[in-house]
Amino acid sequence: MRKKIVAGNWKMNKAFDEGKSLTSEIVNIYKDEVKDDVTAVICPPYIHLHSLAGIIGNTTNVFLGAQNCNDHESGAYTGEISVDMLKSVCATFVIIGHSERREYFGETDEFLAKKVDTTLKAGLTPIFCCGEPLEIREKGAHFEFVTQQLTNSLFHLSADEMKKLVIAYEPIWAIGTGKTASAEQAQEMHAKIRAHLSGKFGDDVAESISILYGGSCKPSNANEIFAGKDVDGGLIGGASLKARDFIDIIKSF
Repeated sequence: MRKKIVAGNWKMNKAFDEGKSLTSEIVNIYKDEVKDDVTAVICPPYIHLHSLAGIIGNTTNVFLGAQNCNDHESGAYTGEISVDMLKSVCATFVIIGHSERREYFGETDEFLAKKVDTTLKAGLTPIFCCGEPLEIREKGAHFEFVTQQLTNSLFHLSADEMKKLVIAYEPIWAIGTGKTASAEQAQEMHAKIRAHLSGKFGDDVAESISILYGGSCKPSNANEIFAGKDVDGGLIGGASLKARDFIDIIKSF
C-alpha cells in the first residue's frame, strides 16, 4: 500500500509565534480526530523548524519538512541551508523543484537533479515537484512536458533510490489563473506520471511511490480529488495555513 500523504507548504507566511500556534493547533486536532493512517507533513519557513520540531515531538504520523535546500553539503553559500542543517532540526522531508522555485529563481531540471541527490544522500525524503504552465497545457503538450521533467531530474537514480521519493504534481495553469483543474484531469496526469516511472523503473517501484496533487486543494474538493486511484494525497498551499482546513483535507481520505 502506498503512503497517504498530505503536506502543508506554508511558503513565506507566518511569523515565529504564529507558526508555533498554528502547529500546536494542527498537532492537537490531528491527535483527536485523525484515525486513518495518513502522514501529515508541515513545511514552514526555515525560522520555524527548530521550534516546531519540539511541538511535533513524537506525534505519530506528523512530520517536519523544509521548503528547499542547497545542492551542496556545506560551504560559502551565503543565505543558503544545507541538508545536514535540516537534519539537525529534525526535518525529514524537503520540497524540491516547486514551481515557484523554478519560475522565480531559475531552477532547472539539471540543477534539481543535484538537489535530489544531495537530499537522498542525507537520508531525507524529497517531495519532487513537477507540472506544466498554461501555454503548455493549451498546446496539448502537458504530458510530454511533465514526463520530460521527470526524465531530466530523476532518471539517473537507481530503483532503490527512486522508491525513497515522493512526487507532487502541480498544474501551474490552474493556480491563481481563474481556471480549474478537475479531479479527472488530476487523475489523468497522475496515471501518466506513474506509467512513465514504470517504464523506467518497473511496476513495483512505480506502484510504491506516492504522487501528491498540488493544485488548489481544499476541504471542499479534497474528497473528490483523493478518490483518484493514482492520487495519494496533496501538497497544500493556502489551506495549510488554517488548522481546521488542513485537518479536514487530511480527513478527506
